[in-house]
Parts: sequence; C-alpha cells; structure tokens
Amino acid sequence: MAKFELKLPKMGESVAEATITSWLKEVGDTIEMDEAVLEIATDKVDSEVPSEVDGVLLEKRFDVDDVVEVGQVIAVIETNGEVVEGGEQEGAPEEMVAEVEKTVEVAKETTAPVTAEATDFSASERFYSPLVKNIAKKEGVSLDELESISGTGKDGRVTKNDILGYLENRGTQKQEPVQAAGPAKETGKKAEMVHVPPVISGEDEIIEMDRMRKLISHHMIQSVQTSAHVQSFVEVDVTNVVHWRNKKKGEFEKREGEKLTFTPIFMEVVARALRDFPMMNISVNGDKIIKKKNINLGMAAALPNGNLIVPVIRNADQLNLVGLAKQVNDLAKRARENKLKPDEVQDGTYTVTNVGTFGSIMGTPIINQPQVGILALGAIRKMPAVIETPEGDFIGIRHKMFLSHSYDHRVVDGALGGMFVKRVADYLEAWDPDRTI
Repeated sequence: MAKFELKLPKMGESVAEATITSWLKEVGDTIEMDEAVLEIATDKVDSEVPSEVDGVLLEKRFDVDDVVEVGQVIAVIETNGEVVEGGEQEGAPEEMVAEVEKTVEVAKETTAPVTAEATDFSASERFYSPLVKNIAKKEGVSLDELESISGTGKDGRVTKNDILGYLENRGTQKQEPVQAAGPAKETGKKAEMVHVPPVISGEDEIIEMDRMRKLISHHMIQSVQTSAHVQSFVEVDVTNVVHWRNKKKGEFEKREGEKLTFTPIFMEVVARALRDFPMMNISVNGDKIIKKKNINLGMAAALPNGNLIVPVIRNADQLNLVGLAKQVNDLAKRARENKLKPDEVQDGTYTVTNVGTFGSIMGTPIINQPQVGILALGAIRKMPAVIETPEGDFIGIRHKMFLSHSYDHRVVDGALGGMFVKRVADYLEAWDPDRTI
C-alpha cells in the first residue's frame, strides 16, 4: 500500500487560495481516478477537485469553510501502487502546527494571557485562515475582537501579521470597528455607521444568505465605501443597430452556429471607446493611478438562482464581432451551468451590465472594484422622435435606449465620464446598416 497526497491545484495566475465548501467523499470511501473528492470556491466561482489516482480516502486535512492555499495537501489517498512522485510529504501537517505554535509564542511574549471560550467562527461572514483561527483560539480572541481587526490581506482578510499586531497592542489601543451598513450617527468627531436591526414578526420567513450572496453583499458595500459614485446618462438611437441585427442574425447563426445578440455589438463599441479614452481603463491604488494596458471587459450575468457573476472577455478590443459573439455566448452558457474557471472572472478592467434584460430603462450600477467605471444598458424601446432631414423635421418611430454610466469621481471627472458614454452612443448611432460580418 502507498499513500498519495492530494494538493489544491493551481487554478490560475491570480488565484492563491480557495475555500472548501463541501466534501464529496468521506474517510474510507473508494475513489476512482478523476472522480471529484471535494468542492471549493474562489471568490464567485465554484469548482471540484478530482483525484489523480485510484484508491481509498485515508485522511481529510481540512474542514468545510477552511481557506486552503494553492499547493497545500488537502487529503491523503491510499493506493495499491507505489508512491507517486511528488506525492506523500509526511512533514507538512507538523510544519503547519509548528508554525502556529511559534506564532502564538511570539504573541505571548507581548500580551497578557486571556481566558475565553473557544471562538465560534460560523457566525462571521469574513474568511479566516486556519493559522489565524488557531491563534485566535489560543489567545482567547473573541469573534467581536477578530471582526474589529482591519485586514491587510486580499479582500480585507486578516493575516498572521494583522492578528499579531493586534495582540501586541491589545488592551492599550482600541481598534476601529468594521463599519456595518446602516444610517450614520453624528458623534461630534465623525459619523459612525450604526446597524439598525429589522423588526421581525412571527409570520415573517427568515432566509439564510448563501455563500455567493454574502460575497456580493460584502463586495457592494466595500465598493460604495471605497469609490465616490457619480452617474451620467445618455439617450441613444439604436435603430440602425436593431435593423442590421434583424437582417443579419439568421445568416450569422447559420454560418457560425452562434446566436447574434446585442451584447457583442455593445461590447465592441465599449472597447473602441475605451481605446479612445484610456483613462477610463484604470484602477486606483492609494494615491496612485494604474493605467491598464489590456482592455478586459466584464459582462455582468444573472444566474438562475438570482445571484450575479461577472465573466471577463480578455483583450476585447482585439476581437472582431464574430470572436466577441463566440466569447459572449460561451461565457454566458458556462456561467449558467456554473462551469466558469477562476481566471475567467478575474482581472476585468471595465464592466458592462444589461439592466434592460429585466425591463429597466436605466440604472445606477455599483462599480465593480477595483475598476473605476461600469456601464448599464437600458431596455431598447420604440419611441416617437424628431427626425431631421434636409427637407425639414418630422416625427418618426425610432428604437431608443438609455446608457447609464457610473464612475469613480475620485479619479474620473464629469467631463471624462460624460464624454466616454457619449462616445459609446456616437458609435452606436453611426452603425453602418450595410456592414458585412
């Protein structure tokens, strides 16, 4: 008998860790090669981790909701063959425990011992690594104390250094509490966010948020607290676009095997406008502006359960309409089937959301951090409009829609934000009705 260590696989250049959401196999279960052993989550994407060998699950190294780094051993599988190269490394768990013990000893040198009950992390919406959890339990750090620590890790997560710094100043320095959504209360020095609990009657139904909804909630609150949101609106005549698509969609589907929706058309003109206004294709890091080289367009998509996800079309400005249509259809299909890869929802530089799908004529979308702009596409409607001709003006029926542009007023002024969305409208109104695909 031999042992094989199943490690968290590399899931993309920008993905360093994942959260275990469920175990599909229990200790003692037989596992076939390529059979899924557990499910993991990175930000908004759920994935399965398959086994690389046939065997029996001997050991689970992590529990549900634990955060695991890429390359860490998550399970041990007993096989009938010889040890696979790169497999068993018996020292890994001991090294992890030793690191925890060493860290706790450092913290003890600068803090007085505190007696407290074991911390229950299940009530928190924040992610804490196993190392941070162990330090908190060892030092008697309550969940309220842990929630008050400002994290410097990814998405504001508390790192080892963060909790050690807190322990060093424990009792001598009061940490600023994490602000919760709710009305502001004036204290004389600054406004503090106060959580007002709702009134619940006996007939009300209480529904627990799922993991994705919690992430979306946190992301939206973080965006509003980070960026100074401001909006510009433009009404655009898309009659030429509508007639052209109606004329070409049958031919396009027959030739390419893909449906031609409005989305790739809008993505094409947005990418062109971003080339014209590169200061809309930026992000902010403190007091520095990062000007992005690539134009990676995110397209907000609604899932069957009502949640949202934003797959990314990379280098959208380098794709023609056929390429954009294939990318849009593929990403939308796999988003609905929960088959997106972690890298396919990362590194977007600007986002487009279609609120018109649900009948809204306009919207004020929240910026998808760390981007600085997001464009909402309203519903296309037949409207009476004044048509100017050399022979005079007359009233006609035109297809019109609203474009709603939300942007970060810290770095994007009204002139730039307004000119950008107006350029998108100009490209749509100038659409060539005789264009070939």
